[in-house]
Amino acid sequence: MQSVPFLSRLLFALVLLLLASGAQARLNIEIRGGTEAAQPIAIVPFGMREGAAPALDVAAVIAADLARTGRFRPLPQRDMLAQPSTREEVDPRDWRLLGVNNLVIGAITPEGQGFRIAFTLYDVFGGSELLASSLSATSAGLRQAAHRIADRIYERLTGQPGVAATRIAYITTEGSGATQTVALRVADADGYNPQTIVASSEPLMSPAWSPDGRRIAYVSFENQRPAIYVQELSSGRRELVASYPGINSSPAFSPDGRRLAMTLSKDGNPDIYVLDLASRTLARLTDHYGIDTEPLFSPDGERLFFTSNRGGSPQIYQMPASGGAAQRVSFEGDYNASASLAPDAQHLAMVSRLNGQFRIALLDLARGATRLLSSGALDESPSFAPNGSMVLYATVEGGRGVLAATAVDGGASQRLSQDGGQVREPAWSPMMP
Repeated sequence: MQSVPFLSRLLFALVLLLLASGAQARLNIEIRGGTEAAQPIAIVPFGMREGAAPALDVAAVIAADLARTGRFRPLPQRDMLAQPSTREEVDPRDWRLLGVNNLVIGAITPEGQGFRIAFTLYDVFGGSELLASSLSATSAGLRQAAHRIADRIYERLTGQPGVAATRIAYITTEGSGATQTVALRVADADGYNPQTIVASSEPLMSPAWSPDGRRIAYVSFENQRPAIYVQELSSGRRELVASYPGINSSPAFSPDGRRLAMTLSKDGNPDIYVLDLASRTLARLTDHYGIDTEPLFSPDGERLFFTSNRGGSPQIYQMPASGGAAQRVSFEGDYNASASLAPDAQHLAMVSRLNGQFRIALLDLARGATRLLSSGALDESPSFAPNGSMVLYATVEGGRGVLAATAVDGGASQRLSQDGGQVREPAWSPMMP
């Protein structure tokens, strides 16, 4: 069991699939801890103009997005002394009395077949207007518009881009035994709007986003053997890119989206290869008697990080993306694998074994220092948020697989689960256009 996550997570995923039961469509999110240091903020229910009657509470979605970051503590609507929707109606004394640092008001007006959403962010104690803007949305696009507003507020108050408008990919299961269906799904970062990208009676695993967020690479066993596919999200069109004898696993896009790193064993041991997606030229980058797997590119495309047991135990290594000598980068502990690189390339999230338990750890690449981010017994598949603020990973609670997200700075954590079902193999999307 100790070697399971290292071997491309193939056997591990198979075990989880055997344990799986039914799953609901939407992910349920539970926020845990982190509220003490969070900034108090009020997102007032948006006013309705000219008979506007949207089916979505935009302000509630914005508040939930900000709460999930762990950086903000939205004031419950029941505790608000007033509900202004115009500048003239705002009395800063109401909000100072409640200890609220920032205030968001807004109004929704019918526009064509959709709506116009205007919003304003105030500094309550400073008495200044920090942000005022508006955007259009269809009825179906209201939730996404709310996510984008939340991201703009988050960026204005923290200086860091928000990720509410991003998406996550993950693997779920339905049924059991001969009726079991495995699905690769994509949903909004808050678990809403799930879409099934591909479903199969055989295992699916290792979803990886293209840098433009329009394609996903993944491993499928639908023909009784592992193969790597690349699929367009908008059209559903997919291509088989690797189906060699033996292992075909761990796909990872290059930052320009033109190449795909992967693990193949077609020439003997599992090694790292890079495929040019246009020319279909395949280059072998490692040639070692050990197991080399789980490659990922650095943000500048100059380096490849990967897991290898060439030193006697699974550890993280790096090498030039064009090939060359490999250098070990993880040294604490006898097991480190499944790396995810932060957007600034300064930190790695990885699976580390501690006293027989698998935890998510954060490695400072410059200092070589490691600290734990998770506390489960079987945590795996870490994936950085595209702004680097959080790490999404898979864990097991109550005998079933769920997703978890934790703030890198030690703030709030989240649990994302499906009623009665298994959720595994998360991958956070890049920033969406």
